[in-house]
Amino acid sequence: MKNWFTKKYNLLGLLLAVSCTVSAQQEPQYTQFVFNKLAFNPGFAGSHVSPTITAIYRNQWIGIEGAPNTQVLSYNQPFLGERLGFGATLTRNSIGITRSVTADIAYCYRIKMRRGHLGVGIQFSPRNITQSWDDDRLYTPTPAGTDIAIPIENTSKWVINFGAGMYYKSDKWFAGFAIPRMVKNNIDFVENGSVLSREEWHLNGIGGVNIKAADNLVITPQLLLKYVPHAPFDAELNVGAMLMDKFYGGVGYRVGGDTGGAGESVDILAGIKATTNLFFCLSYDIGLTRLRKFSNGTIEATIRWDFNPPEGTTTDDGVNF
Repeated sequence: MKNWFTKKYNLLGLLLAVSCTVSAQQEPQYTQFVFNKLAFNPGFAGSHVSPTITAIYRNQWIGIEGAPNTQVLSYNQPFLGERLGFGATLTRNSIGITRSVTADIAYCYRIKMRRGHLGVGIQFSPRNITQSWDDDRLYTPTPAGTDIAIPIENTSKWVINFGAGMYYKSDKWFAGFAIPRMVKNNIDFVENGSVLSREEWHLNGIGGVNIKAADNLVITPQLLLKYVPHAPFDAELNVGAMLMDKFYGGVGYRVGGDTGGAGESVDILAGIKATTNLFFCLSYDIGLTRLRKFSNGTIEATIRWDFNPPEGTTTDDGVNF
């Protein structure tokens, strides 16, 4: 009886996670989107001040079995005198019994303007999606194979997508717009002529401004807007501050959820520029939705290494080099 209850509880957690995710974004969320702009806009490729490698780990809705879990490894570099940009991102995302591994390869042509650069980027994105139907967290009262609606073998498929985006950056402000996934791929595993699940367009808008509040303090408000057809509009606000070119702190707010307007989460960020090249940031999301009764919030960690950052340069996430 205990084993049956445990499996049933785990399945409930899986269904809660899935139902909350499919009603919003198909792509992973990031509290620290300020350090992961390449995931939202291929026009950002080459906009960072040096060749950079970034690693991100996100554990969403801690305590709910099968909740979203994401790992990211990305590389971003300008070349040919900052006239071109290259970016590559490898993302592994899991929710319930579903896993996806996505490679995003971005190329950007950067146009020198009077006060900054305008990047026009394109993106190629192969993705592998798998479902593990032998997961021991699943429970069904009927013997395996008797319900034709439930597969008995693990399933896998590949889909290819393309994206495009524009991103403008000056020393004081930045803004961008992108559609990182433009093809409405069929992501059903059963090919029977009818399509129940498709990848949808994701329209992303981002903007922010660097404010030098004092000699040793830079404040950077940033806004990320996301829209997916047939899903609620999503917006995230982050206000970060860099103190003495070393200590980073920030707060964030994500709209949405089932709170009747109160929002989905309030986020706290803290980071440190440990060396000239190494930056680390940790964040914690305080959930506001009904899921807070089942979870212990969300944690996310970012580690970034800049290979040859020019001294005294302010990036568009507020971290000075």
